[in-house]
Amino acid sequence: MHEFDDEVLECFLENQLQLFPENVAETLDEAAEFLEDCMAVVVDSLEEVIEFFEEEGIDMEGADEDEILEASEVFDIGDGRYLIVQG
Repeated sequence: MHEFDDEVLECFLENQLQLFPENVAETLDEAAEFLEDCMAVVVDSLEEVIEFFEEEGIDMEGADEDEILEASEVFDIGDGRYLIVQG
């Protein structure tokens, strides 16, 4: 089980509408439960975001770093880490 720290959970709560049409969580506990259910991952760098997409078989060919970071399932936590949520 992944442990999501408060920074990750708050980032998701604040930005969840970038991926979902309506809020899927209202509290930190709900956010943690939701992220565990959808197998979200936290990675430590943009390079790891790219590796994750490649491992998942998501075609990133020709996408630059900005386009990757603008993907709706990528959340910039703000401390160098990224949360990836597969909606």
